[in-house]
Amino acid sequence: QVQLVESGGGLVQAGGSLRLSCAASGRTFSSYRIGWFRQAPGKERLFVASIRWSGGTTLYGDSVKGRFTISRDNAKNTVYLQMNSLKPEDTAVYYCATYGPSGWSDWGQGTQVTVSS
Repeated sequence: QVQLVESGGGLVQAGGSLRLSCAASGRTFSSYRIGWFRQAPGKERLFVASIRWSGGTTLYGDSVKGRFTISRDNAKNTVYLQMNSLKPEDTAVYYCATYGPSGWSDWGQGTQVTVSS
């Protein structure tokens, strides 16, 4: 089992930046893909970005391409989401999760991001 803890959320004005962190503990997951998702009130959880822990291959949702960057620090077992040019529609709770044979799992508790206009 992997435990994930998100941090770095907060309130920011439109056009601003935030960096989220997803710290992992528990069993080694060097072969896994780690992803970020977000969920706005009353809406479904949506894919934001993911990165392969080994090799660093990245994927992004269409709505964040060119604005968000996912990265990882293997030594710290931490994945980051750098969010630039934030928009009010980016407001949501952001979650990280691992991807393995059974799909997405090991969800963190989430961190709130609020972008004011």
